[in-house]
Amino acid sequence: MSDTESATHTGALEPGALRRVVAVLCVTQITGFGVLYYAFPVLATEIASDTGWSTIAVTAAFSAGQVTSGVVGIVVGRHIDRFGPRAIMTAGSVLAVPAVLVIAWSPTYAAFVIGWIIAGMAMSAVLYPPAFAALTHWGGSRRVQALTALTLVAGLASTVFAPLTAFTTSHLEWRTTYVVLIVGFAAVTIPAHWYGLRRPWRREQTGDTQPRGGRSRIGATVRSPTFIILAVAMSMTAFSVYAVVINLVPLFIEHGYSAGQGAIALGLGGIGQVCGRLGYARFAAVTSYTVRGAIIIGVVAASTGTLAAVSGPLAALVAASVAVGVGRGTYTLVQATAISDRWGTANFGSLNGILTAPMLIASAIAPFAGAALAELTGSQARSFVVLAAVAAVAAGLFLATTPRSPSPEAAAPRADRADPAGPHD
Repeated sequence: MSDTESATHTGALEPGALRRVVAVLCVTQITGFGVLYYAFPVLATEIASDTGWSTIAVTAAFSAGQVTSGVVGIVVGRHIDRFGPRAIMTAGSVLAVPAVLVIAWSPTYAAFVIGWIIAGMAMSAVLYPPAFAALTHWGGSRRVQALTALTLVAGLASTVFAPLTAFTTSHLEWRTTYVVLIVGFAAVTIPAHWYGLRRPWRREQTGDTQPRGGRSRIGATVRSPTFIILAVAMSMTAFSVYAVVINLVPLFIEHGYSAGQGAIALGLGGIGQVCGRLGYARFAAVTSYTVRGAIIIGVVAASTGTLAAVSGPLAALVAASVAVGVGRGTYTLVQATAISDRWGTANFGSLNGILTAPMLIASAIAPFAGAALAELTGSQARSFVVLAAVAAVAAGLFLATTPRSPSPEAAAPRADRADPAGPHD
């Protein structure tokens, strides 16, 4: 191995090596989210128009991919605990290529669904959960700064790719647009994951060395009331957040604006994500993780309700979209640290995979349910009222997510909170 830095006994990297890993994952996350996630809400209307499939059917296929990602993510988390992220994230990048090509080629709806299911398998290995596991392991006491840096940059995925996708599809049809995007994705993420994640990995004591002990600890945690309430609250929030993301452009169209204007608002929501994350470290330093999470989810509820109430002018809708982005951005950091805040970093990949599974399923149902909710209530605006209420209930539940017996590591003073400047010092 060419890297001269060595891992500590805890598996954490030296600062220089950690900075390089963060840089690699920043590039791959912004590209991965941009191509595999944020391109879809921009293209969904055109896909439905071109193919004759209903908008609900098109979003249901996308949702099938998200469900697949959640289920497969449990296995991915276990693999990362034992072997590290390099091979699995590279394999996910490779698998995404034929998946998106099938989506772009699909002559039938069945083929379109199959393409998204394969894409879901790829997403489970290349998006946030495996990246969070990598930085939680390699970051050590600097993990919050590393995670913040990653989510700051990845938060720009919608800012970059929503307008880029809209511009490309204004010159090319949606199928060709997806081909162009996946070629760029492959050129960036495959070599970045293979060469950029070639770092030492300390195997967690949950596999061959201590199978029963590790699994029993994981099982006890997963069955605890705290974990169950946390999973419910986070899943409800994910449902609200991602239903808003996918249905934001249709909301703008309903109000008489163009899909391009909606895409710009979606992109500016990425700026909101970045702004929220910039202040997260100082906010975390003065709040407990339960109160912090409840406040952030409350922001999601309030901003979603504002979007429901505001119908114009355009500037007001854009401002509400940015506010939604602030809540969405800081919520991602709540998600990234939910396990380590309560139970430490041991078995993080496995526990985070289990916690993330229902969240991804909720986010997968969200696009389909959001479209169905709009039809049921008679408008996108009324459906956003329901989504705001869901987030408000989740905020209340989050206050009950403090474990009775947190792990010694999680209960210890957080060294990373005292250094909000991040891993670039």
